[in-house]
Amino acid sequence: MILNIKDKAYELVIFDWDGTLMDTVGKIVSCMQHVAQELILPIPTEQQIRDVIGLSLPKIMPILFAGHQNHQQIIDCYRRHHVANEQPTPLFEGVESLISNLHAAGYQLAVATGKGRDGLDKVLALTGLGQYFHATRCADDAKSKPHPEMLHSLLSHFNVAADRAIMIGDSIHDLTMANNAGMASIGVSYGAHNEVRLKTLNPHAIVDQPLAIHDYL
Repeated sequence: MILNIKDKAYELVIFDWDGTLMDTVGKIVSCMQHVAQELILPIPTEQQIRDVIGLSLPKIMPILFAGHQNHQQIIDCYRRHHVANEQPTPLFEGVESLISNLHAAGYQLAVATGKGRDGLDKVLALTGLGQYFHATRCADDAKSKPHPEMLHSLLSHFNVAADRAIMIGDSIHDLTMANNAGMASIGVSYGAHNEVRLKTLNPHAIVDQPLAIHDYL
C-alpha cells in the first residue's frame, strides 16, 4: 500500500551523489592521484582523498595540496583527467529501484552534491535518473558542504520545513550539513566514510545498501 504523503515521516528526500548513488569513490581517488603525478606534487593517499570526498573542489585542493599555490591549476587538471576517464561509472546496486520506487510513492526527490553543474547534469542524463529528481543543488550553486546553504535552498524551493526533509549521504560532510540545517540524516556505509565515522554525527540511521534506505522513510 502506498501511503499518502501526509502520513509519511518525510516529504522531501535529498541525496548526495558520489559514493551514495554512484560508485565513484575509486575513480575520484585515481584521478586525484594522477593529477598529483602530472603536476609533480606529493601524492595523497586513498584515505586522505576519501576524507575530503563530498566537499567542493575549491575546498578540497587546499587540504590535499596545501603547499601548492595555484589551486585552480589543480582543479583544471583534475577536471581534465575526470572527463578523459571514459570508463563507465556504475550506480550502486539497487539505486535505480530505490529512486523510482520513492518517486512512485510520492516523495519529492532532490540532489545536493559537491559535483559541479556540468558533471551533475551529465550523470543525471547518462543514468536516466534525472527524470526522478525535482530539483538539484551543486557546488556551483551554493557554498560547499558542510555549510547548509544547499539544503536551505532546497527547503525554500519545495516550501518544506526542515523536520519534514531528510539528507542521505556517505560522508561526514553530508551529515554535518544536515545537522547544520536542522535536518535528519541517513548515513550510507558503502561509500567514502565507514560506519564508525558516520555514527559520530548521530544520523537517524546508517545503512549498508541502498534499498535499506526506504525502511527509514
